[in-house]
Amino acid sequence: MSNKQADFIIAANRLPVDRIVHPDGTQEWRTSPGGLVTAMESVMQDRTGVWVGWAGEAGEAPEPFTTEGGLDVQPVSLSEREFRDYYEGFSNETLWPIYHDVIVEPTFHRRWWASYRTVNERFARAIAEVAAQRATVWIHDYQLQLVPALVRELRPDVRIGFFNHIPFPPVELFAQLPWRRHLLRGLLGADFVGFQRTTDAGNFTRACRQLLGTSNKGDVVTYQPGSEYAHNKTATNPSGVLADEDPRVVRCAAVPISVDFTGLEALAKTPAVKARAKEIRTSLGNPETVLLGVDRLDYTKGIRHRMRALTELFQDGEITTPSTTMVQIATPSRERVAAYRELRTQVESLVGRINGDHAGLGSTAVHYLHQSYPREEMAALFLAADALLVTPLRDGMNLVAKEYVACRHDLGGALVLSEFAGAAQELTQAYTVNPHDIVGMKQNILRAINDDPQDRRARMRSLRRRVRAHDVHSWAHRYLAAWQQPPKSLSACDTRPWSRPMTPSAPAVLLTALRAFADQPHVLVAVDFDGTLAPFTDQPMDARAVPGALEVLIDLSALPQTTVAVVSGRDLASLRILTGHPDDLVLVGSHGAEPSWDSTAEGHRLTSAEQNALNALDNDVEELRSQHPLARIEEKPSARVLHTRGLAEALAADINAAGMALADRHEHFTVTAGKDVLEFAVANVGKGPALLDLAQEVNAGAILFAGDDTTDELAFECLSADDVTVKVGLGETKALYRVGNELAVVEMLQELLTLRHQSVAR
Repeated sequence: MSNKQADFIIAANRLPVDRIVHPDGTQEWRTSPGGLVTAMESVMQDRTGVWVGWAGEAGEAPEPFTTEGGLDVQPVSLSEREFRDYYEGFSNETLWPIYHDVIVEPTFHRRWWASYRTVNERFARAIAEVAAQRATVWIHDYQLQLVPALVRELRPDVRIGFFNHIPFPPVELFAQLPWRRHLLRGLLGADFVGFQRTTDAGNFTRACRQLLGTSNKGDVVTYQPGSEYAHNKTATNPSGVLADEDPRVVRCAAVPISVDFTGLEALAKTPAVKARAKEIRTSLGNPETVLLGVDRLDYTKGIRHRMRALTELFQDGEITTPSTTMVQIATPSRERVAAYRELRTQVESLVGRINGDHAGLGSTAVHYLHQSYPREEMAALFLAADALLVTPLRDGMNLVAKEYVACRHDLGGALVLSEFAGAAQELTQAYTVNPHDIVGMKQNILRAINDDPQDRRARMRSLRRRVRAHDVHSWAHRYLAAWQQPPKSLSACDTRPWSRPMTPSAPAVLLTALRAFADQPHVLVAVDFDGTLAPFTDQPMDARAVPGALEVLIDLSALPQTTVAVVSGRDLASLRILTGHPDDLVLVGSHGAEPSWDSTAEGHRLTSAEQNALNALDNDVEELRSQHPLARIEEKPSARVLHTRGLAEALAADINAAGMALADRHEHFTVTAGKDVLEFAVANVGKGPALLDLAQEVNAGAILFAGDDTTDELAFECLSADDVTVKVGLGETKALYRVGNELAVVEMLQELLTLRHQSVAR
């Protein structure tokens, strides 16, 4: 494959193949297991692609070659010292702890940083050499964070995407890195940066704003190279960074990765795997309950916490041998790193103590296996286990949880899942635990074991529906679709044109959409309040929903698998008063910053930087209001809103212009102009992300959202073309459909109520 160029490049730390040497000395390259390799196989089907990565062995890199599956690979070399400094050192003893909440103390060495930079430069050159003109380059994970900007410098013609597979830390932790700005500038070389969770994307944009002086609107980061040096005298300006360079406009959003559901399900259904699952239970002594843990031996995985909970369950007599046994697979990981060697000693000591205290002749409390297994054996273990315990202290996603769900075609088993795993945002029907709360973890493990079998089957059915609908192929194509969205957009989710006709949608067209929506298994119906359910009034608290509006929403919420929400810019307390505190409706206030769907949800917590920005903002907004006595300030948890309703049009325009100018004086907030309001927000929240989070929370597969304002347009943009988005009133819109006024919204909801009732009755 020498000197071959391609229009699609994947770059990751490792190649998708491992060298296998047979006893007779012959060797072959065998495809590596893993979600990334599976995802890329589907992406590469219709593309001329090259995978750039390390072959897994120190020394000279092999010559470029083509795998048995037809994928061209471009190996990159690493010396033994570079492996120690770049990979074991900077990647896994500096970055990994920082990105995982500093569970262990990070180590900072300038030599490691120099090696990290050198290896990233080598990857960038390899990519530039094999990329065809205007190629697409997809770079993966924390080991290669400098590569996007380096490739941009070498090949400005290519489009670059980056996906971060692990968490991205809060700026308070990220700021500990001496090379923090270099890493951010490296990532901002990409056109699109993808993350596992919306929290990670928000952490990244806040870090860019605070450390590089970027301006952020929605999911768009605008970076003027060199701008951080104009106001930060402590920052060292590297050579070549000029403040008069063209600004970079980068989009970033959450696109959570998944697994090959169809392939895993098919594997688990094979007679050999099902027979092996029975053999496993027999070899364990046919216990009543088999608990399973499958992890890399990593301190982020919460294995020690899990073993402490298990110890107490045995001590309390809640579980006993031989009726209950635990299988813990701890795949070897980074064994030359001191923290991992210490972890192995601690885990093996805990396992030995449990077995010494609670195992009997012929029975074992914990079967500890420090080795890796092929996919077929893992599928059999998943089928054999009554509960999988996934309890990381911090995890970007945790694909093991999704693999377990995909394999349980029998609807058996139960998933115990840490709330600190990215998968917890999607797999809401799991038995969720806080691994730091040992008592709570014990209670939920017992629930997973002892719950009514029908309840467990219902949970597993819901989990499987979620993973099937959002599998690894869907992830890859959603990422690529988001990537192609023009960066001028304020959201990462759609490519629909801005302007749509200003007349109401034809009744037949909207009715067809409502009928298809009503037939979905689980739906989320959401509406704005002001201008959608209620006409505007001069005094905001005088607003009242039009007749029948709240009643039809409550009737809809009474239907099975139907969640109904009012999503408003108003604060949650006001929204509760105006809607009459309905228990049947979910209320979301302050443009998503105040969710009420979970009694434990506290909304967006301001960082210290955001709180300081809000305090500074108060003075400027009050000064602006004082110049116009009829204007009114509304305080929200993460925003200040200047209401201009009732002012002359010219005067309101002057206030808007002055308010927009404030953005030049403050770097930590965004300004949004709505109908007679100007909102200054310091938190990166919005109705769109709130809708998506709520849909995940309730496992809704389709969303209908109706609204009339600018903030609703951002929500329309964030939903997919399969959802029903409805603009209320006149004006340009990204919604697919339009109705004339609040009364027309009620008529639409009444029609939906009839259709949904017919659908669930079938």
